[in-house]
Amino acid sequence: MRRQRGVALISVLLVLSLALLLVGGLLRSHRLLLHSSAQQLQQVQLRQLGLAGEDWARVVLEGSGITSSGPVDLSQDWARLEPVLEVDGAELRIAIEDLSGRLNLNTLLALGQIDQVSLDRWSRLLALLDLPPLTLPQVGPVQELSQLRLLPGVDGQTLRRLEPWVVLLPKDARLNINTASQRVLMTLDGMEAGPTQALVKQRRHVPYASVQAFTNDPLLSGVGLNSHGLGVGSRWFRITVSVIHADSRLRLTSDIERDSVSGRWTVRQRRFLPFNPSEFP
Repeated sequence: MRRQRGVALISVLLVLSLALLLVGGLLRSHRLLLHSSAQQLQQVQLRQLGLAGEDWARVVLEGSGITSSGPVDLSQDWARLEPVLEVDGAELRIAIEDLSGRLNLNTLLALGQIDQVSLDRWSRLLALLDLPPLTLPQVGPVQELSQLRLLPGVDGQTLRRLEPWVVLLPKDARLNINTASQRVLMTLDGMEAGPTQALVKQRRHVPYASVQAFTNDPLLSGVGLNSHGLGVGSRWFRITVSVIHADSRLRLTSDIERDSVSGRWTVRQRRFLPFNPSEFP
């Protein structure tokens, strides 16, 4: 009789242990589900904040007085905006860049006659970046910079070195001398570090109204600069929004274009990327 009671008690304990294990498993699964749902909701909130920052930057661009025929320069509102906003307890870091201030690689990738002037500028950029000579094949226009990884001689490290200085725009896009960085301006024939630095400093206060005004600048006297492919305007911009909320981070880059006829702004490409604090002061 005692033996039967002992067996019954052991059976009850085994059943209770099994039940406790099942309940514990269910609780762990529930906690993981709640944690996953919270993370998903947080990502949705970060994306919404990123898109709100993009909308705000587009309003700034639309109000900057950019036209199809007028110059685009760093004295305009889009280039002087406050880089940090506080929204719903989150910090939004916002930057706008004129993509026409970069070297357009589609002039080299396009089919047809080789653009020797652009090819020379490309060679100078590689030298300035301490990269080996690299010939880009004429494969036709490319839309996404990561596609260059498919080309011979372009690896991940090379692409990372090039990324801040190059862009993929329509073949006829001109390099904006009002917004190009000192390094990009030094890819122009005959440009030296001293005069280029002086030009960059000078244009902050007196941007160039025309390419002719640039080539006739006394700082460029005797250089014999080729004005091919140069301009003072733009209709392609990149908005970068980094969202910081508690311990969460998100970065949104949006390439937008202003239609030369209607003046309407549209998003050409939108990407959510890993947060990179080095892009902001």
